[in-house]
Amino acid sequence: MSSPSTLNLSFDTASRGLLPRYRAVRAETEARAAPLSPEDQQIQSMPDCSPAKWHRAHTTWFFETFVLGAEPGYQPFDPAFCYLFNSYYEAVGARHPRPARGMLTRPSAETVGRYRAHVDAAMAVLLQRDDLPGALADLVELGLHHEQQHQELLLTDIKHAFSLNPLKPAYRDTPELAAALSGRAAWVELPSGIYEAGATEDGFAFDNERPRHRHYVHSCRIATQPVTCKDYLEFMAADGYRRAEFWLSDGWATVQREGWEAPLYWTRCEDGGDWQVFRLNGEGAVNPADPVQHLSHYEASAYAAWRGRRLPTEFEWEVAAGMLGIDKMGAGSVWEWTSSAYLPYPGFRTAPGAVGEYNGKFMSGQMVLRGGSWATPKGHSRATYRNFFPPAARWQATGLRLAEDM
Repeated sequence: MSSPSTLNLSFDTASRGLLPRYRAVRAETEARAAPLSPEDQQIQSMPDCSPAKWHRAHTTWFFETFVLGAEPGYQPFDPAFCYLFNSYYEAVGARHPRPARGMLTRPSAETVGRYRAHVDAAMAVLLQRDDLPGALADLVELGLHHEQQHQELLLTDIKHAFSLNPLKPAYRDTPELAAALSGRAAWVELPSGIYEAGATEDGFAFDNERPRHRHYVHSCRIATQPVTCKDYLEFMAADGYRRAEFWLSDGWATVQREGWEAPLYWTRCEDGGDWQVFRLNGEGAVNPADPVQHLSHYEASAYAAWRGRRLPTEFEWEVAAGMLGIDKMGAGSVWEWTSSAYLPYPGFRTAPGAVGEYNGKFMSGQMVLRGGSWATPKGHSRATYRNFFPPAARWQATGLRLAEDM
């Protein structure tokens, strides 16, 4: 990437359709926060999570800082918010420490709502311009996709917080997963060959999805759906958490240190019988037909090894999604760990300025996930999307599918 632009919109079409889309995305954030009380929006259950109030403010800060900041005559809602709600942009300046976001009792959730309204009013004026430059429209589109990422985090973060409450409160009545998987996975075969991977120049993509390039894939098979809870219960029953031969060294050390014996949010019934799982609609029995979720990369890798198989590479996953169609991959219920480290594609260049810090500087110590989950906003997933987390992370809706060589 030679600039922060991701869409290459022309000047005469830069603002066309952006205002309705902007309003829809911003409204979805508020809809996801609506079931939460001011007290709910304040909590930060661990350093990796952020309060719902902070997500609402930070996504607003993004538009104020990168889009409105250069507009003549724009008056910031509160100059102190530049420090409070910066996430990791060193080029912007100092910021409040991430582990202490839950200490920000002020500004209130109500004030954050007024902050959002202030920025939305200014953005509405901007997006009705006929001469909106393409580069600025690109930043708006990036900000919208950025906000959709935080919409997902808002749900997974509050789920973690609610799971620690002895009352096990429900965020909503509807289940997380719309439908369970049916039967065992079939397999799709990928012949050996050179395949194209990564996003084209048409439409939106994050910079880490580009440039499109060629990649050699050895012949293999990939399961057509994710691993289910029934499958994973078999691994647990076979003492999978106590058999070091299936685990990566770091994973085995983590299991011993953390005392893991099941996916995150799973607990034994008091009588020592069946497993219970905490979901956003409260606690209940594990459904064997659901895709297993809230696994670390270590657990996903160990399960695959126990089955005598492996995790797919991110390129194998993308090729299979291209062959089947991402909607037929059984995806959309859980993010799926791959065996690929999160690294730049050949020819990747970090964009200049603060926006260039968005993805590139995290290309170390992370593993790639593909697909999408029940928490991913509609329309936000695509076959080339590269999600990434450290291998021990479990609070996201993360699962796996199997692959094997042919």
